[in-house]
Amino acid sequence: MKPALIKTEEQYERALAHINVLMSAETGSAELDELELWVRLVEDYESARYPIDPPDPIAAIRFRMDQQGLRPADLIPYLGSKSRVSEVLSGKRHLTLTMIRKLHEGLGIPAEILMMQPGRSLAPALDGVDWQSFPLKEIAKRGWFGDTVTTTRDLEERAEELLGGLIHAFESACPAAVALRQSALANAGPGSPALRAWMARIWELAAEVPADRFVSAAIDESFIAHVARVSRLENGPIVARDLLAEAGIRLVVEPQLPGTRLDGAALLCTPHTAVIGLTLRYDRLDHFWFTICHELAHFALHLTGEHSEVIVDDLEAQVTGGREEEADRFAAAAMISETDWSQFFAQPRITRAELTDFARMQRLHPAIVAGRFRRETGDYKRFFPLLGNRQVRRLFLDQHQLSRSA
Repeated sequence: MKPALIKTEEQYERALAHINVLMSAETGSAELDELELWVRLVEDYESARYPIDPPDPIAAIRFRMDQQGLRPADLIPYLGSKSRVSEVLSGKRHLTLTMIRKLHEGLGIPAEILMMQPGRSLAPALDGVDWQSFPLKEIAKRGWFGDTVTTTRDLEERAEELLGGLIHAFESACPAAVALRQSALANAGPGSPALRAWMARIWELAAEVPADRFVSAAIDESFIAHVARVSRLENGPIVARDLLAEAGIRLVVEPQLPGTRLDGAALLCTPHTAVIGLTLRYDRLDHFWFTICHELAHFALHLTGEHSEVIVDDLEAQVTGGREEEADRFAAAAMISETDWSQFFAQPRITRAELTDFARMQRLHPAIVAGRFRRETGDYKRFFPLLGNRQVRRLFLDQHQLSRSA
């Protein structure tokens, strides 16, 4: 009988009969090799025709309870409360990752059974994390996890599984210290829950953005100048996003979370994975273009090595010296040369017409010039109509890039 794939019950029965004939095959014989092949063919057919369902997790919990003489009340340390124990044992509530971890560690029930995923093991827990310290209400409101989470309670119960998975994915891919430029008004430090969640979300969104391979040497002053020049276009921010993608930088938008004061971030998480995240905290063209060019300056000056690094910026924070001042100066000079700016800025009284004429000569949107003038003079009453107020978020909303809470 020639070995062949088994496709019918009749072929299966004949294969079993033939295996019975070959059972007396001697070690090292051709018959033994044939027996092993037929056994494999039969096993493949049985796996496809008669798959074995994974054990039911509730049945596994009840089996362990019977083994150890446990009552439902004894499960409260693992499931959370008397009502929750009742809901889980009756099948009205799914096991969360936190419950699974506690049942696995406390009662020795295999995690793959509790997760109903044969062969899967539990991801390591994030050490010392208090999930209630994260802005779960805001995250649930923004719909980060789609239909999986519809209420804050859903996310509270599954925070380790969903939000923890998000953070673990980011911090595994980018195990880097965070350099944070921050104003005195912020209350979220580099390791704060809100900031960890925001960075993880930026990383998740960036994974969905197609981009060419990142080459650090391609990001220089001329590239930043080229990006700034598209500010003249009505959809300039979207064109800039596409230019960055061609240079291997993924541009994504996620508003800041409560407790943070953020404008943008530059992430280099592998030698060839570069991301710029924006919050669009101020919905103005001047702020958008300066933030983009500032983060690009970090790539030109500081994020050029083989190691992962993350720089997060609150651009209202005053800085003296260091990388942040370097990035500020580099970005400003890339958009407008120091010579041209000095000559323009030296005029005794700059009018709106003179500012717009200068912007036209520089091939820039007037918002960029007006914004720099306001920053350097400290006169925030002048040229407000030129800043492009409410002209950025709508573009990214149209592109389905901005969170529902923006």
